Amino acid sequence: MFEPTSRYYNLATTTLTVTRPDGTAVEVRYVRRRLIPSVEGDTVLVEHTVSQQERLDNITARYLDDPTQFWRVCDANVVLRPHELERIGRVIKITMPKA
Repeated sequence: MFEPTSRYYNLATTTLTVTRPDGTAVEVRYVRRRLIPSVEGDTVLVEHTVSQQERLDNITARYLDDPTQFWRVCDANVVLRPHELERIGRVIKITMPKA
């Protein structure tokens, strides 16, 4: 369902049977919730200080060679919303990708 590089790749899927107002049942398939993994033991490659007009995708491309892996930087800094890491002066950790 998801690409191997997606943060959702290893998540389990499950189903829920919902009854419609007309009495028919429909099965809804969904991906379980993803929690931010523990950062304990992560290897920090670099700490980057965000400067004016820097975007997280560009920072990620610089250090991880793939701008779509911004979510790894979010995980390493225990944030849900990427824009939280784009504040000028914020020091963000860039860690080794987990296997």
